[in-house]
Amino acid sequence: MKKRSRSRLHSKKVGQLPGTLHPPSEQKTSHVKLAMFRYDSQKLVESGAEMLEKLDIAVHDDDVLWLNVHGLHDPDLMRQIGQAFNLHPLVMEDILNTDQRPKVDDYDDYLFIVARFFGYDKETMGISSEQVSIVLGKNFVLTFQELPTGSFDPVRERLRTGKGRLRSSNAAYLAYSLMDVVVDRYFIVLEQMDDECDSLEDNLLHSPGDHLLKKIHLLKRETMELRRAVWPLREVINTLMRNESGLFEHETVLHLRDVYDHTVHFIESLEALRDLLSGMLDIYFSTLSNRINMEVRALTVVAMMFMPATLIAGIFGMNFEVMPWLKNPNGFWFAIALMGGIATFMALIFWRRQWLSRKAV
Repeated sequence: MKKRSRSRLHSKKVGQLPGTLHPPSEQKTSHVKLAMFRYDSQKLVESGAEMLEKLDIAVHDDDVLWLNVHGLHDPDLMRQIGQAFNLHPLVMEDILNTDQRPKVDDYDDYLFIVARFFGYDKETMGISSEQVSIVLGKNFVLTFQELPTGSFDPVRERLRTGKGRLRSSNAAYLAYSLMDVVVDRYFIVLEQMDDECDSLEDNLLHSPGDHLLKKIHLLKRETMELRRAVWPLREVINTLMRNESGLFEHETVLHLRDVYDHTVHFIESLEALRDLLSGMLDIYFSTLSNRINMEVRALTVVAMMFMPATLIAGIFGMNFEVMPWLKNPNGFWFAIALMGGIATFMALIFWRRQWLSRKAV
């Protein structure tokens, strides 16, 4: 359903001017909420509203303005924000187009950054995705989110308490802190998926089944989704580290290097998880093949035990007038005893060779 709605959204844009604002195909929140922080090393002003006119969004040289928007389904409000901060219409269009890949665009006076938040649902074994857009100017930061997930609450708490150097730094350091939160949340998702893989591996070794195969495929598909989002993000952070815009101080660039290292670490861990899932698929098919071999071996043993009896019955069923035991009153029992003796002898041989157990030969 999501893919079809996205297709309809893109079809509406055919022939329209670039920069035309369309709300996202899926409305994830009922109301748009604006949260604003204005701060410097001495003071902090926090306010919130649902209308832009109720907030003082003027950009000053002596403080930092952070405006966060929850909900992207009001094109008129988004147009007002774009006009207030002199944002390019293509930037506003990309903000509302919530299936963007992570990227960074330089517009001389500001940077436009797109990243994605991820969450893992243990019940459905699915990954939820949310686009977060960041606009970084000299003295302001704008963030746009689809949902009020509270992902940036650690940064807000640091601003309120004044811990660290966030209050005494510029807007670029705030943007770095937000990107650091985005990358850190990836490790939470990765840890949850890794725990799920450990549980699947234990179940796979003890009681393999078709339901485990479905779960393995689901996890592998979600790892591919994560990989598609994180690989471009690494290039985004690498571009920010080059600091061609000049917005980042040298100390902030050093912190961005740390975020870049975390991104590389996450990619390596994600690749290891994908290899583990591929190995689990090999284990599943090997276990299934071994189980089939055991069943075929058991059927083969039973068939071989009855082959002498079939041979003896076939011999005594030939239409000859003179045959041993044919006229003997106990001939039938002699034949049955011969069949049973041969079957017992063969069963002892199979047992000595461990063909009647679940152990390998």
